[in-house]
Amino acid sequence: MIKGSCHCGAVHFEVRKPLEWITECNCSACRKLGTIWAHADESEIDLTYAEGATLSYVWGDKTLAFHSCKTCGCTTHWLTLDKAEVPRMAVNMRLAEPAAVANIPVRHFDGADTWRYLD
Repeated sequence: MIKGSCHCGAVHFEVRKPLEWITECNCSACRKLGTIWAHADESEIDLTYAEGATLSYVWGDKTLAFHSCKTCGCTTHWLTLDKAEVPRMAVNMRLAEPAAVANIPVRHFDGADTWRYLD
């Protein structure tokens, strides 16, 4: 299990599944947010925050909502807006302790062009 939180501690997460890798995406949003994602089904991640503690940002094809803490501004997670598909989400592993993710491989995803992993 890997835990993380935003800078002020208003948003916490726990990833309950073993991670084979984490993903660094080069799309314009992920690149500018500086995120590295752990993807999972919503049932495999616990998010804890008070109602109204995050701001959501939806852009492009409007399939994802990026959430950031209203207090400290850290981007914490994204949720899929298309619940007809598998309810996927991701949490920002830059908010976990570095030692907790040090041995997890980082895969690079080309979200800017090909929508494929570059490795």
